[in-house]
Amino acid sequence: MIKAGVIRNAASHRNRRGERADLPDHVLAMVTGNPEELAGGLRDFAQRGVNLVVVDGGDGTIREVLTRLPEAFGERIPRLAIVPSGKTNALALDIGTPLGTSLETLMGAALAGRATKSRTCLEVIREGQPRPERRGFLLGLAAFVRATELAQKHHGLGLFDNAAIAMTLAGAAVQTIAGYGEDSWRRGEAADLSFAGQGSKNWFLVLASTLKRLPLGLKPFGEPRDGLKVLAVAAPPRRLIRAVPSVLAGRAEAWLPAAGYQTHDVGGFDAAFEGDFVLDGEIFRGGRLTVREGPRLEFVVP
Repeated sequence: MIKAGVIRNAASHRNRRGERADLPDHVLAMVTGNPEELAGGLRDFAQRGVNLVVVDGGDGTIREVLTRLPEAFGERIPRLAIVPSGKTNALALDIGTPLGTSLETLMGAALAGRATKSRTCLEVIREGQPRPERRGFLLGLAAFVRATELAQKHHGLGLFDNAAIAMTLAGAAVQTIAGYGEDSWRRGEAADLSFAGQGSKNWFLVLASTLKRLPLGLKPFGEPRDGLKVLAVAAPPRRLIRAVPSVLAGRAEAWLPAAGYQTHDVGGFDAAFEGDFVLDGEIFRGGRLTVREGPRLEFVVP
C-alpha cells in the first residue's frame, strides 16, 4: 500500500516557471514556505501514515527535507522520490531521475515495486549540538564557496543544470590560473581537518560527498563508489593546469598526492575553520564541525 505525500517548493526554478501538474486526490500535498511549515507538514505526513515522500524541488529543498525528516518520522525514514525542479538537481541526476520526470511516473514505479536506488547522506554536526544541524550530499570549503557565488551569478544569467556547472568550473579555473601567489583563490583558507594530521593548513579546495556520480561525468573522488569521500587540495595549488584534467577525470596519477592533491574514503572527519562552507548549493557559517556519513536512504526512481 503506497501512501504518498508531496512536498513542493513553489520557489524552485521550474516550479516558478509554472511547470506544475495537478496531484491525484489520494496524494497528500504540502507547499513549503519556511522551515517551521516544513517541519509541521512532515509531522502531519508521519501521523497520517505516509510511506513515500516525494520532493518536488531542487537539491536545497531535498537538504531541508532530509534535515527535518528524523524529527517527524524517527528512525523509520520513509522511501523518497524526487521530481527534479531545481537549478542543478545533482542528486536526481546521480540516482537516475532525469529532468522532466513526473509524479505520475514515480507513483507508477512505486506501485509496480521496481527496484530503488540507495544513497547515504552526509551529516553536519556543530560543536556542542546533540543532533545534526543539516543533512545533504555535497559539501565544500574555500574555492568551492567562491565557485558557488559564481554559480549564483550564472543562474541570474539564465544558465542552469549542466550549463551553470560548466560555466562555474570554467570561471573558477580561469580565475585561479590567471591569479598570482597572493590571489585570494590561490591563497586558500586555513582549516584544521582531522584526516590531514595535526595543525591548521591552508587549503585551496575541500570537497566532500556521498554522491556516486556528479554532473558532467566529473570524478573528483575517483571511480564512482558508495560512502563519504573527500578531495582536499593544498594551497597554493601546484601544477594546476596539469592537475585539473586528471582530478576531474578521476585519474589516479602517481604524482598528485605529493603535489598536494589528496583523496580519502572516511566515515567522518572533524573540521575547524573561520570561513563559510557550502552544502548542496547554499552557503552556511563555518566553525568547529563534524562531517560524517548519515543514514542510508531509499529512492524510488523511474
